Amino acid sequence: MSIRILVDMNLSVEWITELAKHGWSATHWSAVGDPRAEDTALAEWALDNGYVLFTHDLDFGTLLALTHATGPSVLQVRGLNVLPDSMGPMVATALRQYEHELAAGALVVVEQRKCRVRVLPLK
Repeated sequence: MSIRILVDMNLSVEWITELAKHGWSATHWSAVGDPRAEDTALAEWALDNGYVLFTHDLDFGTLLALTHATGPSVLQVRGLNVLPDSMGPMVATALRQYEHELAAGALVVVEQRKCRVRVLPLK
């Protein structure tokens, strides 16, 4: 797979193994940055290093919308249980389906029953 994924602090490190199982290279933020860093630091690191930001945090979508940024791409998982054993299949499907959009610049929202994609910049 061509995209690399930065897993936000609000998601379990178990996602690294889950994503690797499906062929994606992933890094947890705790391995590369300060766990208490602001959202803007994660977004900047992801953009500078060519990663898609994988999060449960709604703030990244807001940040993209307010700044009209063209990156980084954000993969947002929504639901009560966002652990890999619950959402892993949906996330893998979304990554396969929207890999091209994520590589180019997009916000992809994955929920239990559906996925949505918006190309960046958000208007």
